[in-house]
Amino acid sequence: MIVTLTANPSLDRTATLDRPLSRGEVHRVSSVTVEPGGKGINVARVAHYAGHPVRAVLPAGLSDPILHGLDDLRVPYRTVPLAEAVRTNLTLTEADGTTTKINEPGPTLDADSVEKLAHLLVLESERADWVVLSGSLPPGVPADWYADLVRALRPWGCRIAVDTSDAPLLALAEQFPSAAPDLLKPNSEELAQLTGADPELLEASAAAGDPSACVEAARTLVARGVGAVMATLGAAGAVLVTAEGAWHATPPPITLRSTVGAGDSSVAGYVLAHTRDLNPPDRLRLAVAYGSAAASLAGTALPRPEQLNTAAVTVTAVG
Repeated sequence: MIVTLTANPSLDRTATLDRPLSRGEVHRVSSVTVEPGGKGINVARVAHYAGHPVRAVLPAGLSDPILHGLDDLRVPYRTVPLAEAVRTNLTLTEADGTTTKINEPGPTLDADSVEKLAHLLVLESERADWVVLSGSLPPGVPADWYADLVRALRPWGCRIAVDTSDAPLLALAEQFPSAAPDLLKPNSEELAQLTGADPELLEASAAAGDPSACVEAARTLVARGVGAVMATLGAAGAVLVTAEGAWHATPPPITLRSTVGAGDSSVAGYVLAHTRDLNPPDRLRLAVAYGSAAASLAGTALPRPEQLNTAAVTVTAVG
């Protein structure tokens, strides 16, 4: 069982533009989709499409449209009721894959809702193999909440993945090693936030075929207690660093359509690979295959197993 937490879920409205976005002008859209979203929900959807048992945990009112969307997709979920509707995020995609996101802050969670959500997550995680804590935190939730959850989940013996950014990410890192997860999934900017590295240098060097700067930055996090760091690097692929070693994966050639959900799909791919007892290089291979497949799909569509090109992912060990 994979359990995901999305503390700040959203209805993702995606509009595909007929031409490049230009400020102040009128644009026509060729299509509009509305789907249940939020990083943890995306992970749950990808794992569900792969046939793996999942449960998404989120705050939402019983009549909220996001729950109708999950019902339509047959993704199992548990909720803490809210009076307000979940936020709506707007994504504008262009023909070349350029993606512009406009995200609402989300409804405020009071202390009682935060406590109930944490309690529900812990209960649902009793028999979980993996628990994935993903995304931003809504107003009212302390920045260090993910650190508290990691410690609360430890007694169950499940593995824990965290994919977040900014204040929640930095607050989590401040409490390593006691709050260090089994998997941390930063992008190059987030890896730089955590380690003081130059984000442009990290991605540029990887794009030039030298991922060593990313690997060295990730190693500092492993040394602080993180089980595995998988840093996603856009078109340059991803690196995976564990106590066992380090690997770099380059993605298959794709036509970029949208970056929405690519990182979430990579997390799902890694976790799915781990549940199948694959070794670290093959976990990275499947993660990059999933992320690349997501980037090749329009809007907020998420990949299914038949859309992967795992064989075209190249994985090399990094000294």
